[in-house]
Amino acid sequence: MSSPSRRRLLKPVLVVTVIVLVAGSLVGLRMTQAKKDEPKGPPKITLEFTQADIAMVEMRELQRTLSLSGSLSPVLQATVRSKVPGEVQKVAVREGDRVAEGQVIASIDAADLRAKLDAQVATLEETRAKETIARKNRENNQALLRQNFISQNAFDTTQSTYEAAAAAVRSADAQARIAERALQDAVVRAPFAGVVSRRMVNVGEKLAVDAPMFTIVDLGRMEIEAPAPAAEIPGVKVGQVAHFRVDGFGDRAFEGRIERINPAADPGSRSITLYVALPNRDGVLKGGMFAKGQLILDKAPAAAVIPAGAVREEAGQAYVFTIENGKLARRPVTLGMREEGLVEIRSGLERGVPVVRARISDLKPGAPAILKTSAVATKPVGSG
Repeated sequence: MSSPSRRRLLKPVLVVTVIVLVAGSLVGLRMTQAKKDEPKGPPKITLEFTQADIAMVEMRELQRTLSLSGSLSPVLQATVRSKVPGEVQKVAVREGDRVAEGQVIASIDAADLRAKLDAQVATLEETRAKETIARKNRENNQALLRQNFISQNAFDTTQSTYEAAAAAVRSADAQARIAERALQDAVVRAPFAGVVSRRMVNVGEKLAVDAPMFTIVDLGRMEIEAPAPAAEIPGVKVGQVAHFRVDGFGDRAFEGRIERINPAADPGSRSITLYVALPNRDGVLKGGMFAKGQLILDKAPAAAVIPAGAVREEAGQAYVFTIENGKLARRPVTLGMREEGLVEIRSGLERGVPVVRARISDLKPGAPAILKTSAVATKPVGSG
């Protein structure tokens, strides 16, 4: 084939080749652009935490305490009862009255008692007269016996008569003293200084022996019977100080001491009763008031503490979430003593580390996180 013919054939081939190359470049460009425009997945969300969501690790001394509660009752209280039967003649006090030891608070009609005393006194005088005669006869017969004017048997009879007369005097004297004591008991007196908390009698009522008349309490010393878990008893000692708040007194604190520990647990609750004595010199505390307090069982030196609610647990391992370098971090921690919503961190955290206290689910280590305000740095660990 000649050269002109060959050139005419090459021109269409070159045009087709150029067109194919251009088309391929355009398709490749579009595919590259399509790959750039494809979505790469949802963007990561940055978690924002507020002051209420975060607590700073602080150094603080913790105390292990035992909560105590119970009703107040006077240590010294008594129900005054009638010692003799009779009609109530006088009532000198009412509820709320203060009384002194030995003060007359009531009296019972003593007419019958006085008559019985008079009868016993007369009997005593009679027996004393007989005893006097018997003693003189014995003395006379003793002299006659020494002179052998009477036999020993005659003297023994005189001696027995005297001894019987002397015994009758002692018996009559005892009966007279009993009658005198009954007359004295008709006057009812306060057994100790205190306050009348209840009056159960009125003038004109007839009483039997041992009938209740008054209840008197000494408010100078109060007591609380507070149940405690048996597991905490090894840390409780007689003499330990407890601090209480009493309903109606606001923030006023009252101090008490462990006075006794019940030696047996309650069969139902398995708790052991502690008896706490509270001085009440000003008498402001009353029987039946409810008190709540705490007893310090143990103290720990200053250590890192965080709110107990910030601690999470998985497979028996305690851990917390912290914010470090703009991300969430998960730190395993070793726990120690607890106190009113706080927990001691013995290892795993340092002072000043921000800890997530908010109970947010699905937190992941490495997730972006920021603090919305710098005020968290001064937020107390136990607040909020």
